[in-house]
Amino acid sequence: MAAVSQAAARAPYSVARSLGGRAAQRLSQTHSLSKAFFSGLSLSQVALSADAKSPQVAQRRAASRGARCDAKGAAATAGSDGKPRVRFAPSPTGNLHVGGARTALFNWLFARATGGKFVLRVEDTDLNRSTPESEAAMVRDLRWLGLDWDEGPDVGGPLGPYRQSERNEIYRELTDKLLASGMVYRCFCSDEELAAMKAEQEAKKLPPKYAGKWATASEEEVAAELAKGTPHSFRFRVPANKVIKINDLVRGEVAWNTDTLGDFVVLRSNGQPVYNFCVTVDDATMKISHVIRAEEHLPNTLRQALIYEALGLPMPTFGHVSLILAPDRSKLSKRHGATSVGQFKELGFLPEAMVNYLALLGWNDGTEDEIFTPTQLVEKFSLSRVTKSAAIFDNAKLRWINGQHFRQLDEEASTQVLAEQWHASGLLTSADTSSSTVQMAAALVRNGLELVTDADVALEALLAYPLKETLASDEAKEVVEDGLADVRTALLADWDSGALLAAVEGGAATWKKWIKGFGKAAGRKGKRLFMPLRVLLTGRMHGPDVGETLLMLHQAAGDQAFGPKAHCVGLEERIRIVREADLAAAGAGAEAVAASAAH
Repeated sequence: MAAVSQAAARAPYSVARSLGGRAAQRLSQTHSLSKAFFSGLSLSQVALSADAKSPQVAQRRAASRGARCDAKGAAATAGSDGKPRVRFAPSPTGNLHVGGARTALFNWLFARATGGKFVLRVEDTDLNRSTPESEAAMVRDLRWLGLDWDEGPDVGGPLGPYRQSERNEIYRELTDKLLASGMVYRCFCSDEELAAMKAEQEAKKLPPKYAGKWATASEEEVAAELAKGTPHSFRFRVPANKVIKINDLVRGEVAWNTDTLGDFVVLRSNGQPVYNFCVTVDDATMKISHVIRAEEHLPNTLRQALIYEALGLPMPTFGHVSLILAPDRSKLSKRHGATSVGQFKELGFLPEAMVNYLALLGWNDGTEDEIFTPTQLVEKFSLSRVTKSAAIFDNAKLRWINGQHFRQLDEEASTQVLAEQWHASGLLTSADTSSSTVQMAAALVRNGLELVTDADVALEALLAYPLKETLASDEAKEVVEDGLADVRTALLADWDSGALLAAVEGGAATWKKWIKGFGKAAGRKGKRLFMPLRVLLTGRMHGPDVGETLLMLHQAAGDQAFGPKAHCVGLEERIRIVREADLAAAGAGAEAVAASAAH
């Protein structure tokens, strides 16, 4: 995409609106990561240390408070090169929602802005819902947006595996470590016992907490159940009356008291780890320095902080961004229309426009600028400019931004986009942009488009010739009554003499010269000249330049660029229809329409 001009960037939507407008390697990686936790390594050896005096960090700290905010916490848990490591960790259970895409984008922008690493991790422990197809679709959508990652299941990396389903050995070994330390214990409670506990607590209006005996069971009791082969889960022992605090990069200081939390499961009886345990272990072993995610994950942070502490691992710096809501401030869902990246792609949105709009959902650069290229976003992005308040998804604004980006495409790029769209819709026989007809058609419609898919309707309108309908409309009444028949007579005479065709074939200058001469001979100028010629030659009251439209139609007759679905009415056919049109009946029809509307 061409660089966006400052003028365009400073034309806010609000103003425009007011104006109308990846098995061996995996096993080896798993063994190496697990070994690191059981070989007596110090904390600084387990976690990659940071160079707090990195020139890049120092430069940012000197630059602004926003940069200081972004760098905060990186010294504790950043990569060995002193730079941040962030991740996007989707669950492959469906399509990539715009909320997830916005989270991925913020992490990608932060990594690229700070020279850090962006990691893609797949959280596929929900075996019943996770599918390879969903994972592939998410990867496809992320790449369509232009996001790339430094480590991930498809590109590899030194701290994999990057799918949770391939990391069970790590989770089990760390569970055993916590069990040996006493921070985790076996729980043999049945589902029925747990349900009874919950019901009793609800009846007493108490917060749900584990109240079974296994937190204090003796070794003999545990051994007896193990000997019987009783299924059991592993529960984390939550310390009593302890305050856990984090300094959230978006929300400031957030604190919890552990008395609000009961002992929670980290490993289920079927051997599958629980979300909060997986996430903590993965972030720690992958040395994630900053966890940037949606605010709905904020309550999970207490459990995760306790697990970090129990494992003796440093916590990352957290930043919880606001939710994306529908215009009615409810949760954005299918009933509000498209909600997934794939849907917006199919609707004709450009990836650059989607990235631009998603970035504005909870972030701004402190100015009124609203149009940004991905490169400009990387240059300007700072977590200090991420807001606490919920972001409202506005489809109209997204369309406007898409239109702005489409008009910033250079002529070759926009023509290619339109040709591919028209060919896919059956309007063109080929997506070959070397056709002068295709080039002219693209030039005629591009400025009026917001979505690429709008181009189908625009081209169909350009090629159609609804003269009869227009003449019968109330809007055309004044044009019909103002000597349209006389203009037709003169127009047909110029066609029969070859003057009109010569004017069309001659290009813009010749066309303008013909128009001037035609007007002089007819004693007409301005609207009285241009409107009847537009109606007679295009069949419409409004549209692109008449001369350029006629030249495109004349070229189309020679190269057969348009397919049958386009229903192109050529120039010669238009003249035939004009010659046979009953203008008197048209005028009477317009009067009838007006009379009907009045009653």
